[in-house]
Amino acid sequence: MVKVVLIGLGAVGLTYAVKLRGKCELKILVDNTRLKKYSQNKPVFNGVEQEFEYILPEDKFDADLIIITTKSQGLESAINMIENFVSDKTRIISLINGISSEEKIKQTYPKAKVLKSYFIGHSAVRVGNSITQDGVGEIVIEKDEFIENFFTKASIDYSIPSDIDYAMWLKFTFNLFSNQVSAILNMNFGELKRSNQFKDFARKIVAEIIPIAEKKGIKNLDKLEEDAIKSLDRMCDEGKTSMLQDILSKHSTEVDIFAGEIIRLGKEYGIKTPYNQFLYDLIKIMEENNELSIHSR
Repeated sequence: MVKVVLIGLGAVGLTYAVKLRGKCELKILVDNTRLKKYSQNKPVFNGVEQEFEYILPEDKFDADLIIITTKSQGLESAINMIENFVSDKTRIISLINGISSEEKIKQTYPKAKVLKSYFIGHSAVRVGNSITQDGVGEIVIEKDEFIENFFTKASIDYSIPSDIDYAMWLKFTFNLFSNQVSAILNMNFGELKRSNQFKDFARKIVAEIIPIAEKKGIKNLDKLEEDAIKSLDRMCDEGKTSMLQDILSKHSTEVDIFAGEIIRLGKEYGIKTPYNQFLYDLIKIMEENNELSIHSR
């Protein structure tokens, strides 16, 4: 049986922990604090309390596959925590948003096979330790025979694009305008879909991304604007982006791997990114306001 370690029981992580349980030898990697938390307050998925087998970083487990589903803020910790479970046969999948997590993992574990991948599907809703998700979604991943066989046998929906690098930047682009604008304006996917003004603004964001993507060697960018805006159609109207949910729950956001990443790359390549800078500044103001409101209670 395939041995799988999953780290990160957020919305995506819990969704796949439930899907994989019983179809592989699954271990959920946690630290002592989370082990105590989940023992006392079990994760809830679609209204049902969930039981998993947990493993600590100091334990031993010869993993065939490691799936990292933390927030981007938890990537460095996750990289350190998986050390005992990585060998030269291990595949590592990061379902973290953005375009840089795979490279960071490769730097630490050059002998492991780090596969480019991401999750796309209906957004989940998190309230405390409870996640609600309708099951619609798939893992988009680069071609790998082992993963294809495992996902097929485990009934995990997946797709293999002809150009994984373009696919990664397409998802990144979609996140750049949908997550950030929705967080600032408190709009769900249905409201974004109905707004022609939003789509016009999204095109301005894409226009900043294309010359940067060209510098990164991404091909077929003449399709990026149309494909990114069409990606809205896959989202359920009532769904809220993860960044909007973070703002509403007064959590820190992933703006540093969205607009922050584009701003950094723009400076590196001498490309101006005023719209992303505008979004970045506004979200940082909102984060600061949330932090101040928490401490003023």
